[in-house]
Amino acid sequence: MALNQHHYEINVNWTGNRGSGTSAYKAYGRDHSVTAVGMPVLLGSADKTFHGDRDRWNPELLLLTALAQCHMLSYLHVAVKHGVVVTKYEDTATGTLILNPDGSGQFESATLHPKIYVADPATEELALSLHAEAASQCFIARSLNFPVHHEPGLLTPTFD
Repeated sequence: MALNQHHYEINVNWTGNRGSGTSAYKAYGRDHSVTAVGMPVLLGSADKTFHGDRDRWNPELLLLTALAQCHMLSYLHVAVKHGVVVTKYEDTATGTLILNPDGSGQFESATLHPKIYVADPATEELALSLHAEAASQCFIARSLNFPVHHEPGLLTPTFD
């Protein structure tokens, strides 16, 4: 394996056979488990809209999660490179999926709303500008075929 290649492996196991398999659209469950070596089991399903279990992770949430995690990790790396000390980071990511008349669908866009707190207020402007560099470095965002928007902001310090 080349040093610039990294391979990942997961296992998906469908657990939604209610006895008659996929004999009809509403006859089967969408439940499944996702596993990877050394990781806890992730319980998945379809979105409730598509007859899934709302108490389990669905692919749409997981895609948005992967995007938000990747941006955060890329941002923290970029912050270090530029000498910005981030002491808190949170994000509420949103995404829009559209359905087509033929039953297919795709994400139309996603928007990340990262909020950060920096140790030195003098670095706030630089810290906000670093989201663009982080976006260009994020492996997941670079792999998507829909626009990813960013609406970064600063967190107000709280005193616990």
